[in-house]
Amino acid sequence: MTRRELDAAGITDPALRAAYGHCRRLNARHGRTYFLATRLLPVDRRPAVHALYGFARWADDIVDDMGVGATTAERAATLIRLEEELRRALTGGPGSATEPVVLALADTAARYAIDPAHFTDFMASMRSDLTVTDYATYADLRAYMHGSAAVIGLQMLPVLGTVTARAHAAPHAAALGVAFQLTNFLRDVGEDLDRGRVYLPADLLAAHGVQRDLLLWSRRTGRPDTRVTAALRAAEDLTRGVYREAAPGLAMLDPVARPCIRTAYVLYRDILDAVARSGYAVLHRRAVVSRRRRAAVAADGLARVAAARLGAAAHRTPPVPARHDACSAKETG
Repeated sequence: MTRRELDAAGITDPALRAAYGHCRRLNARHGRTYFLATRLLPVDRRPAVHALYGFARWADDIVDDMGVGATTAERAATLIRLEEELRRALTGGPGSATEPVVLALADTAARYAIDPAHFTDFMASMRSDLTVTDYATYADLRAYMHGSAAVIGLQMLPVLGTVTARAHAAPHAAALGVAFQLTNFLRDVGEDLDRGRVYLPADLLAAHGVQRDLLLWSRRTGRPDTRVTAALRAAEDLTRGVYREAAPGLAMLDPVARPCIRTAYVLYRDILDAVARSGYAVLHRRAVVSRRRRAAVAADGLARVAAARLGAAAHRTPPVPARHDACSAKETG
């Protein structure tokens, strides 16, 4: 499948093909929901999405999983080296990169004219994770999530394509990135607590009588607490509100890309349903969407892909005969 995707995307350089393959493996291994949805995209657009995911995952792993005993200073130095290599690759061309995720990302950024500022903002949020362990208010958390999540949606837009002005779709794409990350924060609240972080805003927790010590107690003892349950339910409600912000953007996407993003939208929102069904026991066990449900959503996505491709074929404009003059230059985008 990797060879077919790369061939369709016109990626022929062996080093680039290897770099994109590396990113695809990262996506398949770590982003099960995201990877499943990506397979509904037109085959030529999948490598770009793998590159965007692979780079983000690589940077996130430096922050969280670089190795037992790695100090904050060591993680910061590794992030700085990654960012410097990315900056060189974005300005000097992908050929200046040696790290596979940077090579693939820089090539994708060039192919789709993705704003480099999105990657700068992303790296800023990754650096903040080295020292910031909680957020006083939701506004503070949204500022962090601009770089860690909203820009991911903005990076994706040129790859997905839109049927409206990209500026109209951008706020919804950014909101969807935030909704996905808030979902992860709620699902992973126990694991994040083990890393010393609390991503749920302190003001939201305090409104229900919850502080970090109570979360730690519940995590350590495995015992629920009604105050914690109420706070987690409030976090779920907050997250569902962001999904509502994102929803209008689905219809603004290229029809052949919509099934991919709709599938991701449904499956991530299903995680919230799983959290609620568990009684908000996310401090004690991970909420998961069943394989049967994932398969059903994927099957619906495949049906939507087929319908979108039929619709695109029916409305396709016949090709214009080639002209042998200055006006015959082929547009690439």
